[in-house]
Amino acid sequence: MVTLTLVEIQLKFRCMNSNQLSKNEYPAVNAEYVETLQNINLIEELEICVHDFIRFVQNIPMEKFDYRYAEGKWTIKEIIQHIIDAERIFSYRVLRISRNDLIPLAGFDENHYNDNTNANARNLQDLLTELATARQSTIQLFKSLSHEQLQLVGLVSNASISVRAIGFMIIGHQKHHQDVFEQLYL
Repeated sequence: MVTLTLVEIQLKFRCMNSNQLSKNEYPAVNAEYVETLQNINLIEELEICVHDFIRFVQNIPMEKFDYRYAEGKWTIKEIIQHIIDAERIFSYRVLRISRNDLIPLAGFDENHYNDNTNANARNLQDLLTELATARQSTIQLFKSLSHEQLQLVGLVSNASISVRAIGFMIIGHQKHHQDVFEQLYL
């Protein structure tokens, strides 16, 4: 087993800062998730923000987890399940594109996914454990990629996107939903 020093790890991921993405590495529809991130390191932020999110959620009053701020809106538990589902889909896209799979990838209907979960019946800690587990898998996937693989571009929903941009979208997507919790649920 090869063990990298901290310096070697930092050098390997030096090209993974959000400020190094160009606008042509992600679709305009995902700009809100990427462009709000200010000069962050992908791996570090993937690790930090999931812990921050879990701490944040654990401090939400229990009676809020089944709350909907409007008819047809999701509960906090449903949003956590959505974050998990989206991360798994994004990671699958990272895997496919990083392996130079040129087959265009389809989008997914988040509302259909939500309609087919049992998030509200689930234990909150189980949801958070699943999120942490999915994130660890995502982190290990990104750590395994070369500089060249991170810059590969694939086609998702008829739009070009780079592997590294997907990583920043995972972070931005999670942060977006935490902001929604703060603004509309608490």
